[in-house]
Amino acid sequence: MTTVTEALRARIRDVPDYPQPGVLFKDITPLLGDAASFAAAVDALAGLAPPGVEAVAGIEARGFVLAAPLALRLGVGFVPVRKAGKLPSDVVAQVYDLEYGSAEIEVHSDAFTDARRVVLVDDVLATGGTAAAACGLLERAGAQVLGVRFLMEIAELGGRTPLAGRDVASVLTV
Repeated sequence: MTTVTEALRARIRDVPDYPQPGVLFKDITPLLGDAASFAAAVDALAGLAPPGVEAVAGIEARGFVLAAPLALRLGVGFVPVRKAGKLPSDVVAQVYDLEYGSAEIEVHSDAFTDARRVVLVDDVLATGGTAAAACGLLERAGAQVLGVRFLMEIAELGGRTPLAGRDVASVLTV
């Protein structure tokens, strides 16, 4: 483990039984609250960016926090993947299953008018369902998903399985 990953890992707080009993939530807010750690996380994600990226898409909400500065760092645009009903124009939508129900995400229908080459970013890879749904959504909206990147991956939850065949990388594995 490198010094950077050790420093980042030290800034992630475990919160037991959140949002429901039996879940160990990985809270990145202490990392985000420390400027040096936040910058190191964005730099680490930039180092994992696939070549040829023309836009960074981020999954609401914590994915936005990482994807937007990553887009600036890479010199490309940012595209938000939002919960249903949050975007003000025409959208493409994707319904997907969660462990405890279902959810819907959307992207503007004109976000990829040039079929831009995109990297998708989120904070945590857990079960992979949201990221897999977001990849399908982006592709239906005209993007080519070059890769999927995460600040951290909870390996024991098997989140890479729904993303099989995709270029997936994480800064940290916990």
